[in-house]
Amino acid sequence: MRITVTDYLDVVSSWCFWSEPTWAELKRHYDGRVEFQWKIALMDPTGLPTSREQEQWFYRRSGMMMRSPFMLRTDWYDPTLKEWLAPNAVAEAAKEFGITDDRVRLALASAALREGRKVSDWDVAAEIGAAAGNLEKKKLLETAQSSAVEKRIRASTAEFHAMQITQRPSFVIDTEIGDRAIFSGVVKFEPLAATLDSMLDDATAYAAHKAHFGGPPPK
Repeated sequence: MRITVTDYLDVVSSWCFWSEPTWAELKRHYDGRVEFQWKIALMDPTGLPTSREQEQWFYRRSGMMMRSPFMLRTDWYDPTLKEWLAPNAVAEAAKEFGITDDRVRLALASAALREGRKVSDWDVAAEIGAAAGNLEKKKLLETAQSSAVEKRIRASTAEFHAMQITQRPSFVIDTEIGDRAIFSGVVKFEPLAATLDSMLDDATAYAAHKAHFGGPPPK
C-alpha cells in the first residue's frame, strides 16, 4: 500500500525552515517505505508580519522554541510585499529540470533567513537557485517566471486552503485506501513518526489479508 507524505510549505517561512531537520529525518528513516514530496503553499498577508520588528519578535520566539544557537535574520524582509512569489517560483521551476529534492528551496531559505539576501528579487533568487541546482540561471529564471509555474503554485496553494488549514508547514499523509492524517504546524519528528508507523502497520495487515483471501468479491 502506497503511503505519501506531502509537505506544504512556503520557501521563506521561518517555521518551515525550523521543520527541515524533521523532514530530513523522516526521509532517512522511512526511505524505501514512504514517498515524500513537497508543494508550495504561498503565505498571504494573513500569515505575514507587518513590520521587521514584528518579524524579529517571531524569530526570537521560534528560535527559543527550537533551542537554536543562532537567530534568523530579517534583512531580507519587505513588509510591502503581500506574497513571496520569486523564491517559491524558482524552487518550483527547478523541478522542470529534474531537481525534485530539497536542495534548491533549502538554498533559497538559507540565503534569506541566515544570510539576509533579498530573495524577493527575481535575479537574486534565480542566482541562488541556479548555483544550488547547478543550472543555467537564465533558463531557470525564464521557467520561474512562466505562467505554467505560477499556475502550478497557485493550484497547490488552493489545495492547501481547501483542507482548511492555515499553518506552514503542513504535513499531509495519505494512503491508497483513503486514510489521511494532517499535521498543520507540527514540526516534531515523534508524532509524525508514530502516525507513519501506524499506517505502515495497517499496510502490512492489508497485504497479509490479501495474500490469504485475495481481493474483495465482485458486487
